[in-house]
Amino acid sequence: MIPHIDADALAARDPEALDAARRGAEEIGFLTLHNTALSAEGVAQVIAAYRAFFKGPRAVKEAVNMNVTGSNRGWGGAGSEQVDPDANPDYKEVFDCGVELPPGDPFARLPVYAPNQWPDAPEGFQRMVEGYFSQARAVALDLLRGISAAIGRDQDFFADKFARPMALLRGNYYPERPDWAGEKDFGIAAHTDYGCLTLLATDGQPGLEVQLRDGTWVPVEAQPGAFIINFGEMLEMWTAGQVRATPHRVIGGPLERISIPLFFNPVYDTDVSAPGQAPITAGAHLSKRYTETYTHLQGAETA
Repeated sequence: MIPHIDADALAARDPEALDAARRGAEEIGFLTLHNTALSAEGVAQVIAAYRAFFKGPRAVKEAVNMNVTGSNRGWGGAGSEQVDPDANPDYKEVFDCGVELPPGDPFARLPVYAPNQWPDAPEGFQRMVEGYFSQARAVALDLLRGISAAIGRDQDFFADKFARPMALLRGNYYPERPDWAGEKDFGIAAHTDYGCLTLLATDGQPGLEVQLRDGTWVPVEAQPGAFIINFGEMLEMWTAGQVRATPHRVIGGPLERISIPLFFNPVYDTDVSAPGQAPITAGAHLSKRYTETYTHLQGAETA
């Protein structure tokens, strides 16, 4: 049901790949992708690095706790996010890093381009994560061009809009579902992503569920080396609803799970409104949604 796409075929604008991408973007809001420049071995290595961090000493994580910052850089413990105001804060842990800009850049002081925090352990963590982050952004931009072609838009439209992307790379650690968890407790509650495109790597454990148009929830999985792709609110606005932002969630189960989403978003001042609508910048939309979600930013000004 959820289209599975070969990245090389999409890059070559193969008609079948284009049609599958169009269906995934317009009808479901999700697809899976394989045969990218990111190898299964490389993905498995970065997953292992995140696992070592999350399973490491609490003191190492606390040293880079994002709750003392005005941004979303570093570690967030259980309860650091609340994606659904009608649910309890999510019980997962996260580690966020983003694109940093040179000091002279006019956007360098904005929270969406905040300096990263890196833990002292495990050894090589920063190098491993930064290398993956760079490669994943290149894959995401190629995919966005393919999606644009698939939905009948200018495939070069996005080329200059991601020169300084508000890209965020996250490691998610979903522990075993706690014994105390009730109907309002989730690894991550039902939500739509905020930005343009999400490139999600996982350790292969099940857990992610997608809500179809009829309201039913269906599982979606990918082994390391394949990716789950979904689209966010920003791209839905930008395309006047042609691309769907689809609700998804993780209830949690008997086994822990690691996932690595790349949230790929354009330059801060990009107008992402649909033609004929009041202008809205990507940065304003993203900052508002971050403030609503991160518990340490709720009630703060993060423009």
